[in-house]
Amino acid sequence: MPDSMTAFATRRGQAHDHAWTWEMRSVNGKGLDLRLRVPDWVPGLEPAVRTAVQGRLGRGNVTVGLKLSHEPGAGAAALDAGALEAALAMVRHVEAAAAEHNLRLAPPTAADILALPGVTGAVLPETDVAALRAALIANFEGLLDEFAAMRATEGNALEAVLRDHLAEIAELVEAAAEAAEARRDQWAESLRMNLARVLDNSEGSDAARVAQELALIAVKSDVREELERLAAHVAAARALLDGAGPIGRKLDFLMQEFNREANTLCSKAQSTTLTGIGLDLKHVIDQMREQVQNVE
Repeated sequence: MPDSMTAFATRRGQAHDHAWTWEMRSVNGKGLDLRLRVPDWVPGLEPAVRTAVQGRLGRGNVTVGLKLSHEPGAGAAALDAGALEAALAMVRHVEAAAAEHNLRLAPPTAADILALPGVTGAVLPETDVAALRAALIANFEGLLDEFAAMRATEGNALEAVLRDHLAEIAELVEAAAEAAEARRDQWAESLRMNLARVLDNSEGSDAARVAQELALIAVKSDVREELERLAAHVAAARALLDGAGPIGRKLDFLMQEFNREANTLCSKAQSTTLTGIGLDLKHVIDQMREQVQNVE
């Protein structure tokens, strides 16, 4: 079963006086392109995350982000003596200025003084970085499990679409084979008539050479090999879908082969019916190719 390269997952956590949110998303890509946005003050976190992702994913443009913060209320309140002295000096200055203008001010309370900016603040506890890193990595492993599960779910839906396209291609190949068989007698009669016309109007020409040229035209108009290869490509694609592991690159190569055979079929058709089938094939192959771009 193939995995999709398109997925998104998020996970929250809380430990060691910190709260965090992981986010992980990916879209299709030729290889594994990993972009990490994690705090650099947690040593060892980025390489651990990178190793974990590389061990689970094979392809895709993947972005991992971490928002990390201290929990609200963490740490004890502390008094800044310098800020307090500056605040008291400011209060005395205001009272003196008011007295010069014969203004009476209500005396400030202790709560008023403590409420002034900078007088008090929270003293954050020292962080056990090793323990925090371990908690973050453990939480990320859960996120990675959810992310991989989403890629598998998307891949399951993608597989169903691809199998439908393969079934449609197989039906069109059968229809093309029937159309090619139906035109065989008409094409043979047309060749005989053309040969007779050429011989009647080419006195002294080499009849054997003319016959060879017409035979070559017949060979160039034979589409059996193209149809056989298309059928083989359908079988190969189904075998890939039945297998395990990343198959996106192999499927993408097969789509190029599908398209090449469909183009050749159209160029050899020389039949309205067969040309129409060839164009339908190209349309289905293009639709399938678009879906294959999302397969890991």
